[in-house]
Amino acid sequence: MRTYIQSGNVIFESDLTEEVIIKTLEEAIKISKQKHIPVMIRSAKEMEEVLMRNPLPDALPAQVAVLFLVNKVPNDLFKNVIIPGREEIIISGREIYIHYPDGMGRSKLKFPKMAEQGTMRNMNTVAKLVTLAS
Repeated sequence: MRTYIQSGNVIFESDLTEEVIIKTLEEAIKISKQKHIPVMIRSAKEMEEVLMRNPLPDALPAQVAVLFLVNKVPNDLFKNVIIPGREEIIISGREIYIHYPDGMGRSKLKFPKMAEQGTMRNMNTVAKLVTLAS
């Protein structure tokens, strides 16, 4: 097992199912942190697919984030969301790609409740995780 930066990225091998891993990790975190923190799992192959599916390959990797969610994202999740800047949002399976051409720190984009339950990594981090997992 190894970690990458202090943002909850853990790379490990297991023969357990995704559901069992999630339940085990969430229980351990709850005991340690005294609160429920959702866990998202992606296999090395799934992370590689997330990287390869990047619908914004010409954008700077630091300006493209992937929001990882536990379940498949409904295509209409952002239907009633007003995009206040130049951000682009593309839904793909259990991930949402967001382009922040003016930087993430300047964005006023507000996510729907379901999306608030995810975890976000920029494409540089996704690429590094893919490398570490291979």
